Amino acid sequence: MTELCANWNYPNQVSVGAGRIDELAETCKQLGMQSPLLVTDPGLVALPMVSEAVSRCHEARLRCSIFSNIQGNPTGQNVSDGVNAYREGNHDGVIAFGGGSGLDAGKAVALMVGQDRPMWDFEDVGDNWMRVNADGVAPIVAVPTTAGTGSEVGRASVITDTERQVKKVIFHPKMLPSRVILDPELTLALPAKITAATGMDALSHNLEALCSPYYHPMADGIAMEGIRLVKDFLPRAVENGNDLEARTQMLVTSLMGATAFQKGLGAMHAIAHSLGAVYGAHHGLLNAILMPYILKANREVITTRIERLGCYLQLNNPSFDGFMVWVLTMRHQVGIPHDLSAIAIDAAQAERIGKMAVSDPAAGGNPVAFSAKRYAEIFTDAVNGKL
Repeated sequence: MTELCANWNYPNQVSVGAGRIDELAETCKQLGMQSPLLVTDPGLVALPMVSEAVSRCHEARLRCSIFSNIQGNPTGQNVSDGVNAYREGNHDGVIAFGGGSGLDAGKAVALMVGQDRPMWDFEDVGDNWMRVNADGVAPIVAVPTTAGTGSEVGRASVITDTERQVKKVIFHPKMLPSRVILDPELTLALPAKITAATGMDALSHNLEALCSPYYHPMADGIAMEGIRLVKDFLPRAVENGNDLEARTQMLVTSLMGATAFQKGLGAMHAIAHSLGAVYGAHHGLLNAILMPYILKANREVITTRIERLGCYLQLNNPSFDGFMVWVLTMRHQVGIPHDLSAIAIDAAQAERIGKMAVSDPAAGGNPVAFSAKRYAEIFTDAVNGKL
């Protein structure tokens, strides 16, 4: 096996390889930090990887504190609490540490510490991002501990507005972390179910980017290779959590998916965002369950792209139907439920979910402009397992 250790400068500065977390303190210093705030989630804060990261900073004479009061789907209140912790601790930078929740919350905290407007004023609509005081955005080091969201290479955070029960995308170019540390050893303790759900999330990002109708050949190339890596390495990572090569490659495909989806996402995410806001369900698991239902709904306009992808993946049957069989087989192999009812979601709020989905920013990248009624129908099919 080729040694999987590298330094990349696309789309930001990325350090890849086992043991690279040892560079955390020096990385913070290179960004001018003397007192970073490490933002993570409650599930990680008690684990050795967090205490060891803080110890590394202390040994390097950095004054590092932890903020972990965030939910699986971070809320506006979580971000406000993090901003208060940052200011009260006189911090000068953020270490966003964890899965999608820790990364998104950390990036949003880094944005908001220098702002005097409400966070919702920076929702990714029109030119709202220009309202940001760019000089007030704190530097960010991102350390992903799951391989799914790819938030470490994104310029936005998805934050739940609990008052309106809707997820909003908060965006500014300076939310892109200055440095990323991809250390597969931090993912070795991930349970198989989380490995599967986050890995399928990475697949959804690459797949929706590829199917988006916009013109971006570079994103298409990244997405196709990202999907190949999922095919080759997600089953291995789920079967053997200590497979360091598989863990590394899944971190990489997660990063690739988030790089590719600057081209656009689609209906999978439009519905998943809505369900996450209403039910609080795991985002990656929602995308994994919804995937074949969205593929079927988009079939008429994505067949050529999917056939090209099937050839690249060297499927025995590279047709659209053959690709669907691969998706369904992969889901079953890694333990993803076939329908939403398996995670206690019913169709009672189908009309509401349809209206939310059609208004979600991700809907704009779907190959077909579904109506709210059509979104409600797709959601209902996913609840009932009707393909």
